[in-house]
Amino acid sequence: MKAVQITSYGAPDALRVNEVDRPAPGAGEVLVSVEASSVNGHDVIIRAGEMKLMSGRRFPIGTGLDFAGTVAATGADVDGYRAGDRVWGMVHPRQRHTTAGAAEYVVVSADRVAHAPAGLSPVDAASLVVTGATALIALRDSVHLMGGERILVRGAAGGVGTAAVQLAHAMGGHVTALARDRHAQLLTDLGADEVIDYGSTTSEQIGPFDVIVDTVGTELNCYRSRLGKGGRMVTVGLSASALAAIAASGVYGARRVRTFSANPDSAVLRDLAKHVTSGALRPVVHSVYPLADIAAAHQAFERGGVVGKHVVAVSA
Repeated sequence: MKAVQITSYGAPDALRVNEVDRPAPGAGEVLVSVEASSVNGHDVIIRAGEMKLMSGRRFPIGTGLDFAGTVAATGADVDGYRAGDRVWGMVHPRQRHTTAGAAEYVVVSADRVAHAPAGLSPVDAASLVVTGATALIALRDSVHLMGGERILVRGAAGGVGTAAVQLAHAMGGHVTALARDRHAQLLTDLGADEVIDYGSTTSEQIGPFDVIVDTVGTELNCYRSRLGKGGRMVTVGLSASALAAIAASGVYGARRVRTFSANPDSAVLRDLAKHVTSGALRPVVHSVYPLADIAAAHQAFERGGVVGKHVVAVSA
C-alpha cells in the first residue's frame, strides 16, 4: 500500500509516498481503508522536528493525525464495527511508528473510531475530525460555555476556528469572531454575531468577554486581560512561547490561560457526529490535494491564510 512517511525532519520535501506492507489489526483494533486525511498543525510541527522529544529520531515516521474511510477488517474482541462501515477517527499521537492517517490503510484501536455521519463525504468528514473534536472539547469540557455568554473566537477562519464559531453558536453563546474582514460573510453564515477585523483592531479595543477560545498561540496575556469577572480562556495554538505564557498565567487562578491535548475517543466522535447530523456543524474545506501532492498541502498550511482545512484525498 501507499503511505506518506517522514524520512527526516525538515521542510515539506522530507515527506515521501512510499510502498509499505499493509498492516493487520490485532485484538481490539480496526483496519480502515482510508479515503481522506487532513493536514493539522500537529502534523506540520512533527515533520519540521519541533517535537523531537516526543517523536524521537527513528525514521520513517507516519503522518496524518485524522482519517475517514471504511472498515476493511477487525481484530478479535471488536464489537460494533464490520467490514464496509463508514468511519472516521484519529490516530493516537504516539502511534505513528511508520504509518498514520495519510496512507491507504491504517490500524487504530477501536476506541478511537466512530461511525461517520451519514451523507458526509470522506473529504468533508476528514476535515472535521481534529478541528471539530478540538473545538467541542475546548467549549464543552475546558471553558464550559453557557448559553448567553459572550465568547471571542480568535483565529476564527481557520479549521478549529470555524468549528468553534458554529458550536459556540449552537450552545447559545454570543459569538464574536476575530479574523480578516474578508471572511466576515462566511463567519456570519456560520453563526458569528459579530466579526472583528484583527488587521485593524488591537486586543485593547475589544471585550470584555466571558470566554475566549484562542487558536493562534501568541499575545495570550493581552487577550487574557480581555476577560470579564469569572471569565475563562483556552488556547489550542501551542508553541514554546505559548507554553511559557500558559504557565505564567497560573497566578490568575480561574482566569488563567488553559490548554489541553485534543485526543478524542469514540465517545467524543459520536457526540461530534450528532452536531453534524443536527446541522449545527458543517465542514469548511479550503482545498483538496491528492496523496502524491501532500508536500504541497503542507506548504500551503505553512503559508497561512487558510479558511477551514486542507484535505488530502487518499483514494480517488
